[in-house]
Amino acid sequence: MRLALTSLLAFGLAMGAARAESVDLELVFAADGSGSIDDEELRLQRKGWADALTSEDVLNGIRNGPLGVIAVAYMEWGGPSSQVLIVDWHVIRDAASAQVFADKLLSAPRGAYGYNSISNAIDFSVRLVETNAHDGTRKVIDVSGDGANRGGRPLEEARADALAKGFTINALAIRRPGSGRPGGPGGMPLEDYYGQNVIGGPGSFVEIANETQPFAVAARRKLLTEIADTGGAARHASR
Repeated sequence: MRLALTSLLAFGLAMGAARAESVDLELVFAADGSGSIDDEELRLQRKGWADALTSEDVLNGIRNGPLGVIAVAYMEWGGPSSQVLIVDWHVIRDAASAQVFADKLLSAPRGAYGYNSISNAIDFSVRLVETNAHDGTRKVIDVSGDGANRGGRPLEEARADALAKGFTINALAIRRPGSGRPGGPGGMPLEDYYGQNVIGGPGSFVEIANETQPFAVAARRKLLTEIADTGGAARHASR
């Protein structure tokens, strides 16, 4: 009986691997949905990512990959116990598939609450990738937020565990000068905090959304870089 169960498990694992779809990139959008993000800001974030993913230059970048296809999921995070899957995994290969994802993203209700557990958001994103039905050449977690980590397990541990599993973590710092929004500890610029404490892995980088570069522009630039896998040489290099 034990031998039969072992054989059955091995067969199941083999079948699961056989069903996994190969893609150029497995990408989790890990977006800030905490209490510091009001409903209008949440909408602007979602629309920024939706517009970026459906833009012609991003779609061309996807098509130009070795396989011409990526897999994406979108989650929003708040406090340590609040990570919400907003749009489950979708394979993006053309304008139609990108639009389906964008429409779901823009119509989904808000769900996250509490404040700023980037560490638990990273852990949640890792699990999303490890349990999906795709096999990507690269695995990227794309953290966007307007403040530092404030809860959950230590950020250094979550980051280190993700990097040890072969993930790259990139970040988008939502910086609003004069808004009174939190940056890094001791007044550190948020992009520097993300550069030192959040990002990691091959070619990792920080993009900035501010008054001169709106979120939609930053999101598009960031997504193009991630799809092309060129890294952020002109911004913050990985540690």
